[in-house]
Amino acid sequence: MLEENLRKISEEIKNGNNLGEEITLVGATKFVGIDRINEAISLGLAHIGENRAQEFRDKLPFYLPCVKHFIGTLQKNKLKYVVGKADIIDSVSSVALAEDIAAAAEKLGVKQRIMVEINAGGEESKSGATFPDAKRICDFALGNANIALCGVMGMLPESDDTSLLSDLSEKLREFYDLLKKDAAEVKYLSVGMSSDYKIAIKHGSNAIRLGTALFGARY
Repeated sequence: MLEENLRKISEEIKNGNNLGEEITLVGATKFVGIDRINEAISLGLAHIGENRAQEFRDKLPFYLPCVKHFIGTLQKNKLKYVVGKADIIDSVSSVALAEDIAAAAEKLGVKQRIMVEINAGGEESKSGATFPDAKRICDFALGNANIALCGVMGMLPESDDTSLLSDLSEKLREFYDLLKKDAAEVKYLSVGMSSDYKIAIKHGSNAIRLGTALFGARY
């Protein structure tokens, strides 16, 4: 099933997004065993994304070579599990967290790649910054020597309203395009999960985070 799912998704995204940009597939690996993750990597999955800091810590020694994203909520007391170990921390949702990551990276003597997380629908149940706060995070990151801003991770609301999801995806794309004018190293606009990735890539997303669509139900 995994091989079939990966083949199907790869076929769907092979032509890129609506702007012709290549789409990066990040396998969302929360509660997925390391053997299954490594099977996906061996089949061609190049990027994985973990949600939980301790789960990331426990799996870290066993991943086959891949780009390791941390895509979950990150608390200050869990930074030691992630900073300098994840290739990219996608879920930076406040200036305070960006400051803490920068401080931890400085102590380790590394430059940590990060992305700013935006709660596009303003849902209280979801993490992520507002658009104005996201701009402040970006300004801080671009001026700090210990972190490198490489993208935006957008959280869309759970909704059947295609028009709403399309509009929010386009709003995230507008934010990303403005950011790229100030930071050429920004390359990822990660919008779209298993339920809405097809809409997201029609409206500018160039990275998607798929769990269920790739690995099947895990709960």
